[in-house]
Amino acid sequence: MHPEDLRYHKEHTWARVSGNKATIGITDYAQEALGDIVYIDLPEVDTTVEANSEISEIESTKATSAVISPVSGTIVEVNEELADSPEIINEDPYGKGWIAVIEMSNPSEVDDLMEASEYEKLIEEEAK
Repeated sequence: MHPEDLRYHKEHTWARVSGNKATIGITDYAQEALGDIVYIDLPEVDTTVEANSEISEIESTKATSAVISPVSGTIVEVNEELADSPEIINEDPYGKGWIAVIEMSNPSEVDDLMEASEYEKLIEEEAK
C-alpha cells in the first residue's frame, strides 16, 4: 500500500533518503483526503527548513493544507513541474509528484520517522 523504501511523518509527508539528501512529498492518504489538487506554493531553493515546520501549501478543491517537512536542512531542488501541473501529486504522489529535495543538516532525524507499517497503523487509527 505504502512504499517500503520511504519513511513517513505523522503529518502525512514522506521522505526518500539517499545519502544526506531526502526527496519529500505528501502521501497517497494525504492527496486522497485533499481531493483534486489545483495549486501548490512551492518552497524556494536555498531555503533552510526545520523538521516539523511548514515548507509549502497545497490547495485543493476542498481545502488548503500545509506541507510539513519531515527533516531539517536546506532545500536544494523543487519539482517545478508541479507549478503548471499540481494534479501530478494526485496521480503519482510517490513518484513524479515529489515536492522538494532537502540536503539534511541532521540525517539522524530520519530515525524518528515511521516505516510503512507504522504509518499504516497511524492512518487506521485516524480513520476510526
